Amino acid sequence: MQENAIDIVSRAHLIVALFSYLLGSIPFGLVLTRLAGLGDIREIGSGNVGATNVLRTGNKPLALLTLMLDAGKGGIAAMIAYHVYPGGENGIDFAIVAGLTAVIGHNFPLWLRFQGGKGVATTLGTLLAISWQIGLAACVTWAVIAAVFRYSSLAALVALAASPFYAWYLGSEKVAVLAALLAILAIIRHQENIKRLFKGEEGKIGKKK
Repeated sequence: MQENAIDIVSRAHLIVALFSYLLGSIPFGLVLTRLAGLGDIREIGSGNVGATNVLRTGNKPLALLTLMLDAGKGGIAAMIAYHVYPGGENGIDFAIVAGLTAVIGHNFPLWLRFQGGKGVATTLGTLLAISWQIGLAACVTWAVIAAVFRYSSLAALVALAASPFYAWYLGSEKVAVLAALLAILAIIRHQENIKRLFKGEEGKIGKKK
């Protein structure tokens, strides 16, 4: 009986991971810019499919919608996993699996030959859904750094690097591990941005490249 229960839980985790990955893989930035007649977002600015690059088209409402949908992918995946499967510790475990794989899906989408975005909005949406206090702290950090320095990449790196410490301070060890993994992934995905930041060549928020 115990082995059967473990098998069921393992299968459930795989189902959650697959669903969340596919949801995270939806490239809303690319879909929305094409529907708006703005062409292929991958040929504009940095070539990224996220909200920051959509903003470089000059269409602020479209960039905001992209931001909300990309954040929603992680948040919705985590909330569905939490409520569909048992609550408490099990619910949190499923939500963490869902959020992590949704971010992976955004970064490495099946539909775009695994060439996706950098997962910042999806990560923030995931953190907000799993622990709104941690997510809010990360979002405020992003907003403050972005307002002061005007670099979206710098704001993202600082906010996501700080999120494991917020989680640890609030006593959420499992969320701290998740936040640390997502922060490491974000740093890896931002390698080119980091190089441009050091060289003073990184584009600022709202500036077309």
